[in-house]
Amino acid sequence: MTNNDIFKKLRVALMLRDDQIVEILELVDFRITKSELGAFFRDEKHENYMECGDQVLRNFLNALVIHLRGTKENPKNPNDVLAKHKAQIPAKEGSKDRPEFKAKPRDEEKSRGDEAPSKSRPAAKNTSKKQYPKGNSKVQIVEKVKFNFGKNKKS
Repeated sequence: MTNNDIFKKLRVALMLRDDQIVEILELVDFRITKSELGAFFRDEKHENYMECGDQVLRNFLNALVIHLRGTKENPKNPNDVLAKHKAQIPAKEGSKDRPEFKAKPRDEEKSRGDEAPSKSRPAAKNTSKKQYPKGNSKVQIVEKVKFNFGKNKKS
């Protein structure tokens, strides 16, 4: 796993934007621009792709510890910091209008994991042929054709 992969996974896991990463790196007096940072997250085939060096990753990890835990003089709760990051993510349009979807199991008895479904109820009927009403006299053409499948049988 390369340094770029580690950096990308940390960014996604902590839900950090580029400007937040720049601020975090400034905690350990490491200056980097957004464009330099963006080069780490590009595709390897892109002309402006840049490999994340050990120094950048080391400084980011040290700064991340300070950002999440704080200093000895001013300690922080990491869960509060992560919740603050999550709250800063803008909500998608229409997400408040739409209630959260939760799928319900079709058959509650079948969805129970502790027991097997009981045999007391009959299985649902499987109707494979389409039923036509009595008044519909549709002629089926296919039933009058005999298929040999390439075999010559003499009868």
